[in-house]
Amino acid sequence: MSLWNTVKVALRALMRNPSRALLTTLGIVIGIAAVITMMEIGNGSSTSIRRSIEKMGANSVLVLPGWMRPGGVSQGAGTAVSLTPADAEAIGRECPSVAHYSPIVRAGSIQVIFGNNNWVPSQMYGVSPDYMKIRNWELEEGRFFSEREVERNARVCLVGSTIVRELFGGRSPLDCEMRIRNSTFKVIGVLKTKGANMMGMDEDDVVLAPWTAVRMRVTGRRSGSATSTSRTAASTPGELFSGSGVALYPEQDSSLTKDKLLVPRFTYIDQILFSAVSPDKVSDAVREVTRLLRERHRLKASQEDDFRIRNSADFMKMLNNTSTVMTNLLLVVALISLVVGGVGIMNIMLVSVTERTREIGLRMAVGARSRDILKQFLIESIVLCLVGGFTGIILGHGAALLVESQLNWPIESSPGAVVSAVIVSAAVGVIFGFYPAWKASKLDPIEALRYE
Repeated sequence: MSLWNTVKVALRALMRNPSRALLTTLGIVIGIAAVITMMEIGNGSSTSIRRSIEKMGANSVLVLPGWMRPGGVSQGAGTAVSLTPADAEAIGRECPSVAHYSPIVRAGSIQVIFGNNNWVPSQMYGVSPDYMKIRNWELEEGRFFSEREVERNARVCLVGSTIVRELFGGRSPLDCEMRIRNSTFKVIGVLKTKGANMMGMDEDDVVLAPWTAVRMRVTGRRSGSATSTSRTAASTPGELFSGSGVALYPEQDSSLTKDKLLVPRFTYIDQILFSAVSPDKVSDAVREVTRLLRERHRLKASQEDDFRIRNSADFMKMLNNTSTVMTNLLLVVALISLVVGGVGIMNIMLVSVTERTREIGLRMAVGARSRDILKQFLIESIVLCLVGGFTGIILGHGAALLVESQLNWPIESSPGAVVSAVIVSAAVGVIFGFYPAWKASKLDPIEALRYE
């Protein structure tokens, strides 16, 4: 008997009892629907996490100073003054895996004033224009400051939406001047709202300005030790630069040693933020930057790094791994439904073999071979599973859309999951339908004809 004739016989056999065939496929329908729903919700969650981190800068890497040990006593992380603007420029120039870089000067908690209003932003940074590209930060209105304004120590700044609300009463702050310490800064742009980050901090409570202006006009410089006889040491700690007649990168006083806690800090910056050319190049960029900074800081092979590198890609990988584990856990639960559905199909097919014993004996008596009987029952099982699989795909996608509309959970369709569902459905039909089909093919025709 040809394959097509065998398929037609199998379909006619199924149509003789459509109610039983429908109930038989119910387990497969539920299992496949659960798999599709879980896959779409899991993929949507992973994409949502990835996009959230991309908003913060998916490829971004932060370089921090190390720690000082004056007299052998560790002062804690970040107390060293080991990063310079020249280091940042060298990273951009000599590291091919680095796409953008920005020196960062942290101003800390400093009050800003506009008219009769005042506010203390949670974040005030001095940066370069590339900072916006690294953080994927766009403007609501206005413009970014330029490299030329960084070189000129221009008193311009960008503010977040929280600053607009709290300091400017919700009105557009463009071209307004606000006072920071003893200097006035002109607002030239408003950053798009980002909301809270994963640590719960308000990312919109921020002021960004050229790093040179923040260092010279806001944070100022700290002098050398009190015992130093140099002109640098004669300055008062915390003295502010006026910006006129001061070299951008003044030479460090040779009388200062690394064991002294207070050093001329204008030569240094607080952090360097850079981004890799692509997510898979982050590790290469970290290696290149590490090697470059060790060379520039003249560190011997036996000496530890005087800087630290924080890689956001590791954090992203951790979150993605967590999401993958949860998705796989849900898939395991859904696959249990598939197994239950497969067992149900095997039971029904065994019942069907028993009910149709005389039919099988008659067919074998008129010339049907054992392999024809085997193929017929296998095809019946596979058809039941495929019908259940396609129905489950439709119901699963519908359930995912319902979850998205009612619970606002992100979902993402997965063509791979659909193809996998079809393959799994066919596999379940073969695996759980083989034994009943084999049992039917091994019936003795004479005994089958005598069966009541």
